[in-house]
Order: sequence, then structure tokens, then C-alpha cells
Amino acid sequence: MTELTSHRTASELADQSLIRPRKVMSLPRVLRLAFLFASSAFVLIPFYATVLGGFKTTGELRTQPFALPQTWDLTYYKQILSDPALWNMMWNSLLYSGLTIFFTMLIASMVAFTFSHIHFFGKKYAYSYLITGMMFPAAVAILSLFIKIRDFGLLDTTAGVVLPQIAFGLAMSVLFFKSFFEQLPKEIFEAAMVDGCGYTRFFFKVVIPLSTPILATVGVFLLVGSWNSYIMPLILLNSPEKYPWTLGLMQFRGQYNVEWNLVLGYITVTIIPAIVFFLLAQRYIVAGLGQGAVKG
Repeated sequence: MTELTSHRTASELADQSLIRPRKVMSLPRVLRLAFLFASSAFVLIPFYATVLGGFKTTGELRTQPFALPQTWDLTYYKQILSDPALWNMMWNSLLYSGLTIFFTMLIASMVAFTFSHIHFFGKKYAYSYLITGMMFPAAVAILSLFIKIRDFGLLDTTAGVVLPQIAFGLAMSVLFFKSFFEQLPKEIFEAAMVDGCGYTRFFFKVVIPLSTPILATVGVFLLVGSWNSYIMPLILLNSPEKYPWTLGLMQFRGQYNVEWNLVLGYITVTIIPAIVFFLLAQRYIVAGLGQGAVKG
């Protein structure tokens, strides 16, 4: 009797589970997923066509830009990778980006720490004045910037390229660092002060080790801006041996035509370091954005 009852109960529960209506996704969630898919396609489809373009002939690029190549021709990638000028330009881009990231994060983190934990007269006005730098892109000031760099004797030098990139990256970096530092517990700072720890020691020994997420976040933004910089090196550099990879695209443009398969293969090769850096720092970026990196 007990077995019959349990069997009947199980069958009734099964019937009820079948009758129970399935959960339907809400409209906001559907719209959110549709937006994410559209955003991903907007980024991935051009990248997909760029990678495949390095394997195609010019005729295939014109007739079938998004289709798989009929024959996977490695000639164009081999030509690009065997060119010594490519590796020299990649090294220049790495040098410019590395110096920009290091000095921008060092200066911006110290400035942001000052605005976050040290009270002084006019702090709000100084911070607001600094943040207004985000309103002026480098292209707007390129003429006056060229004149100043020329007057300082820094044309066609590494410092002439790096210093303006540091200056135009400070505002955004300070904003991110300040928002993150304000989320740190004040008890840590108070305990350090009781133990006789000064501002400098506390900053380098305590704050920086706790700031790995925001360092990765700001580093990626700075890397993308510096690695893809085109106008500033074009104006400030004259020697081909000092060109970054972005100026190397000019070698594939002739008087009457452009070798698009070489251009696409060149872009694919040179964008890989930025993608690798982003993938390595991805989890730190998510943590940094989630811990108040973009808080107003």
C-alpha cells in the first residue's frame, strides 16, 4: 500500500511538473541579450574579415570579403613577418606604450591618492580643473602641441611622443584611480598612521598592492590609446626607424592602388599583442570596474 501511494505521489508530481508553465524571458532581458549580441557582432565580424583578408587575393577581397578563402595562401603573412621593419616598428610601439603606461599610472595614482586622502585648500577646484582635460582630445591641440614640442627640441624623439600621451591620459586615469581609492577602507589608513607609516610608504607598501584591478583597468585603456595612436607620431616623428606600427601601414599604399591583403594581414599581426594583454588582464579589469572604477 505504501509503495502504491509513493508511486502515485511521484506520478502526480511528474504530471504537475509537465503542466507547470515554462519561464519566459522578460522583455528587458531579451533586449539586453540582443544588444550584447549586436555589440559582439559589431566587433567580431570586422576582425574575422581582417584575419581572413590576409589569406586572400585582391580579387577575392572585392567579390567575397566575408567568405572563407578558396586557397589559404600564406604568402602575404610570410612577407609581413619576414620584414625587419615590422619588428622594429613593433618594438617602437611597445616602447612608446610601455613608457606611457608606466609614467601615466605612476603620476595619476599619486595624484589620485592625494585627492582621495589628503585634505587641502582648493582640492575640489583643482580636481575639477584636472578632469576637464577629458573634454579636449589630442587632435584638437595638435598644432599648438607641435609648436611646443618643436620649441623644446623634442621633435623626432621618444620623449616627444611619450610626453603628450602621458599628458592626455592623466585626466581619465586620475578619475579611475580616485574612485577606486575612495573605496578602500579608511581603517587601513588610520592603522598605518598609528604605526608611524608616512604617506609615501603607505602608498607604495599598502595602496599599490591592493590596487591590482584598477591598475590593469587603466593599463588596458592606456595601452589601447597609445598602441593605436596615429596622428601624434605622424606629426612628431620624421625618421622611419622611429615609426610605430600604425605608420607602417603607409608602406602598402602606392600611387594608384592599395595592397589590401597586405594591409589586413599587417593589422592582424600588429593587433595581437594588445589582444593578448587584454585577455591576460581581463579578470582584473572586471574586478576593477566592479569595485568603483567608474563611480562618479
